[in-house]
Order: sequence, then C-alpha cells, then structure tokens
Amino acid sequence: MSARPDVLKALTARPFAHRGLHGSRVSENGMAAFAAAIAGHFGIECDVRLSRDGVAMVFHDASLQRMTGSAGAIGDHDAVMADKWMLPDGGCVPRLRDLLHLCGTDTPLLVEIKVDGRRVAPICTAVAEALARRPMTLAAVMSFNPMAVRWFARHRPDLVRGLVVTEQKKRGWRGRVGRALALWWAKPDFIACDIRDLPSSLSARMRRRGIPVLTWTVCSEEERERAALHADQIIFEQPHD
Repeated sequence: MSARPDVLKALTARPFAHRGLHGSRVSENGMAAFAAAIAGHFGIECDVRLSRDGVAMVFHDASLQRMTGSAGAIGDHDAVMADKWMLPDGGCVPRLRDLLHLCGTDTPLLVEIKVDGRRVAPICTAVAEALARRPMTLAAVMSFNPMAVRWFARHRPDLVRGLVVTEQKKRGWRGRVGRALALWWAKPDFIACDIRDLPSSLSARMRRRGIPVLTWTVCSEEERERAALHADQIIFEQPHD
C-alpha cells in the first residue's frame, strides 16, 4: 500500500506551527497551543515520547524538568501521571490520541517521534495504533532516527513518513555518507531540513526527485524568504500569547 496522496498534498498546503502556536503564556506542545494553531489555519508539528505503559504522549524533552518541574522522563512513568504534571500554562501533558481528536479531518499534523537508542518498535507501534483509530486525520510521522522511519516503511507503508535532517556538526564526507545511508535506510516520503543548512545540495536533489522538502525551525523574515526559495513548506515559530 502506498502513502496517502491527500496527506502528501497537505504537507505543502500550509505552514506548520512548531509545537503549536506557543509563547510566554501558552506552553509548547500543549492543547492551548494546538488550538491556537488550528484557529490560525496552520498545520501542527508535535513531538511524541512513550510512557512506561506504552502510551504515546505529546512531549519534546528527554527530561520532564523544564516543562513540568518534575524529575525523570516520560518513560519513567505510566500515562496516568500526565494528568498530574502541569505545563507552565496550567494544561496537562497531552496524549497523542487527544491531539488527533482535536485535529479532526482538516488540520495537517506532523508527529515527530522522539526515541533514544535502537529500540524503536514500541513507540512506533503506539503511534501507529493511535493513528489507526483516526484514519481520516491528515497525519504524517517523522523522526531524526532512520530506524523509526524504516519501521513505518515496513509495517505501515500507507502512512506518510519523513526523515528529519541536520548538517550542523555533521559536515564533510562523513556527514554526507551518514545522511546518504540514513535516506537509503529510511526510504522517506519527504524530508525536513534544518533551515540553517539551506540552501543545500541535499534539499535540491530531493526536490528534483519530486520528494517534498520541509524546513525547520523558521523564526525570521529572512529565513522565510530563504525557505521560499529552497523548500516546499515551513515549520515555524512566532510569538503567541
């Protein structure tokens, strides 16, 4: 089964709000930030980590400290604990299923899978199961980890999948070889490039092949102008309160 053409089209239809539209009073990766992005008619980019009991939770950091003040990591606790963790704006740490419900069938969603180490199957399975319950959501998965992207190529080829790429601290021939191997292994439907790397030979090559190129995290007018020349859509941040 090939990746859904409606989701591929949605990747480039509108900008994606990085972790939702957040700011000093609206927390990143929180339901208020996601609701604000939807109200602004933007797509949403979010991060997902796995709880100890196998639930896909929307959270970026490896540690809970910065966003909740709690010790440890998402993976150290069962999902029920998320109801007790308060984000700075007072909201709870969302579950992916709740965000999918909020997106409905109209809001494009990029789900970045955060995984440490080589054991990718548990979190990929949890994300795939959440997406299966909302089959009409315009959702795509992506990750820096090519093994996670490869998991979806093997087990859920109907889901649009992307490889997140940065050349920062990975330049020279070793970096080029590493990215080439990651692309070969992952077999992505799109790539998401670091805006600091554009223009790049990699993004140009992908676009010539008809593979969409997104770019992150676009924060300034100069970066927007550069992205317009060298990418097909942006993942952006702007102040929102």
